[in-house]
Amino acid sequence: MPKLKTHKGAAKRFKKTGTGQVVRNHAFGRHILTSKPHKRKKKLHQSVLADKSNQPELKLMLPYKY
Repeated sequence: MPKLKTHKGAAKRFKKTGTGQVVRNHAFGRHILTSKPHKRKKKLHQSVLADKSNQPELKLMLPYKY
């Protein structure tokens, strides 16, 4: 089998946890923050598990992460 290539776009956006789950960051937390409530801004800067339906696809894109 040839070596698998890491999808570089996915590598910049996602990372794997110790248990092998894929984690993502929230969108909309960079600018135009004055109109967003403090509670929402705090939540936007927390990472969250990627959706369960996307996990297998993301794991194929990131074969050597961890």
